[in-house]
Amino acid sequence: MPKITDEMIHPELRKTGKSWRRSAQKFSLNKTRVMKALCGLLKGRHSKEMRYEQVYIPRADGSKLRLCVYSPLETKSNLPGVLWIHGGGYSIGVPEQDDSFILRFIKAGACVVVSPDYTLSPDKPYPAALEDCYSALLWLRGRGEAFGMRPDQIFVGGDSAGGGLAAALSLYARDKGEVSVAFQMPLYPMLDDRPTESSRDNDAPVWNSDLNEAAWRLYLGERYGSGDVPAYAAPARAADYGGLPPACSYVGSIEPFLDETAAYIKNLKKCGIPVSFKIFDGCFHGFDIMCPKTNIAKQAADFLTENYKYAAENYFAPQK
Repeated sequence: MPKITDEMIHPELRKTGKSWRRSAQKFSLNKTRVMKALCGLLKGRHSKEMRYEQVYIPRADGSKLRLCVYSPLETKSNLPGVLWIHGGGYSIGVPEQDDSFILRFIKAGACVVVSPDYTLSPDKPYPAALEDCYSALLWLRGRGEAFGMRPDQIFVGGDSAGGGLAAALSLYARDKGEVSVAFQMPLYPMLDDRPTESSRDNDAPVWNSDLNEAAWRLYLGERYGSGDVPAYAAPARAADYGGLPPACSYVGSIEPFLDETAAYIKNLKKCGIPVSFKIFDGCFHGFDIMCPKTNIAKQAADFLTENYKYAAENYFAPQK
């Protein structure tokens, strides 16, 4: 992709974009550690407009996986269950940072949301994060009804690296055959460890080529740059997209993940899978989070909400 000039950035996002370019465009492990610590300060924080509790489930190694469980203030039944996965380049972040996404789903028609505090790549590379997310998905299938979830309507979604994990989880759940996923929402997902036209030499604000390469190196560990990268780690490498759930996604036109997101949607369409997809012109990575009060961010929020409501009314997948 050509160098991203300020004029290429959507006017509503330009000021924020310029600020990010001046301050946060280079990767370092020390910066990752600082960001991880800052994200940790969000733990336990949540909107008072929804119920929130923390649940701990065992991992195979004896440690505990923290799950954040969100539900409507008023007890309801027959609700969709949503596994929502936070972003952060696989290397930073906590579930609570996506409070606004989660509240939006609950307000859109009520649901039960489970968000895992999955293992980050500086602690352990792939497949630790995917295994944590799958454990959370199994927990939702088994315990979601206690929170009012209907068992035949489990959705998965996430933003950025969380979107990549949502796509990977859709593949993994399909192949394992233990949980049926009815709908997926991978937003501007991180799907391909290989350079694409849009991820090569991209210097857009928030997420650029240098950050992308560094994040994939951390997440894949010794697998990076080898032929031993499974589709469960980088879903763009999948050979078979058949049998995956219907999808909703959007992405900005100037961000590194443009091509891999468009290719993922195209592959779903080829298999006859219903998809709703939108490219937001002049938008960089995470524009809806960075500039939530702008009209373009509100358009993205409305697009997601409308598709979530449609899925809640139309997409079901009975458990086996």
